[in-house]
Amino acid sequence: MSSPVSGALNGQGHRIAIAAARFNSQIVAQLVAGARDGLLRHGVAADAIVEVWCPGSWELGLVAKRLAESKKYDAIIACGAVIRGETPHFDYVAGEAAKALATVQQSTGVPVIFSVLTTDTTEQAWARAGGKAGNKGFEGAATAIEMINLLKLL
Repeated sequence: MSSPVSGALNGQGHRIAIAAARFNSQIVAQLVAGARDGLLRHGVAADAIVEVWCPGSWELGLVAKRLAESKKYDAIIACGAVIRGETPHFDYVAGEAAKALATVQQSTGVPVIFSVLTTDTTEQAWARAGGKAGNKGFEGAATAIEMINLLKLL
């Protein structure tokens, strides 16, 4: 029986970009801080982490595409917060942001981690940006490192 293949959580030598949306910036800043903390705790050098801020989650796909195509980064962590309101705007932004980021990952082979919160309320977003539900940015950092190392093994 063969042993399972998985990526290690060792970020040494990796360069990672954090693409962040300014819309809902206080929440997103917590996600970015969590991502940066997670990367540093897993051995990514501080000078190997680049933050790029764009207007909103809708724009994250294009930013991630440019970052991936630059071939400067081993992975990209996309951080944003889309909170449901009274109009269908949420459905368009959340769905298209997810689709765009998935397309970038599939077309470039660079892991693009979806740390974009899609919640019904602001309270739910805060809970996932460092509250009782953890920090999805920190989780995204671990996912990015694991995917980089897994892809090297495949």
